[in-house]
Amino acid sequence: MRDEHKLIPSLANIPVLETERLRLRAPLASDFEPFAKFRMSDRASGVGGPFTRSQAYSQFGELFGHWILRGFGRWIVADRNTDEPLGVVGLWYPEGWPEPEIAWSVFQNGEGKGIAFEASLTAREFAYSSLGWMTAISLILEGNPRSFALAHRLGAKFEASFQHPTLGAMQIWRHPGPGKTAKTN
Repeated sequence: MRDEHKLIPSLANIPVLETERLRLRAPLASDFEPFAKFRMSDRASGVGGPFTRSQAYSQFGELFGHWILRGFGRWIVADRNTDEPLGVVGLWYPEGWPEPEIAWSVFQNGEGKGIAFEASLTAREFAYSSLGWMTAISLILEGNPRSFALAHRLGAKFEASFQHPTLGAMQIWRHPGPGKTAKTN
């Protein structure tokens, strides 16, 4: 593990989760540039963007703050061998959400590699086994077919429409509970 990881503030107590290919870890200052690049791009339209650099900086800070306020949050998803940041995945429950969710965003360099699927399964397992969650949703903006497909692949099922006061029309997808498996095809 690189020395840089030892400098992560312990205030939030963000656990590190690993899969065969990925490391879900706390954000590092060096992750801001790839995070901002994603948040400022048209690719962020699925999460309410694109955003300004200043908004991206505030959103980057939310990654830490959510862990402190809720005791869970989203991780930077990094390549386990190179530590290259590939996206942001994890547990998210901001003000105005109907309930906690499994959330994902993949940076361009992680797209099309199954990163969001693998990391989301890991985050969901953490929520069920470590936090005692019995259910989770994913709240997906209308017009985001790739996220609908990923939710389906994770075994989630469309449950209801949801109207967010600033983000607009969204869909609630319900994940299978603890012990249930995701689809693999």
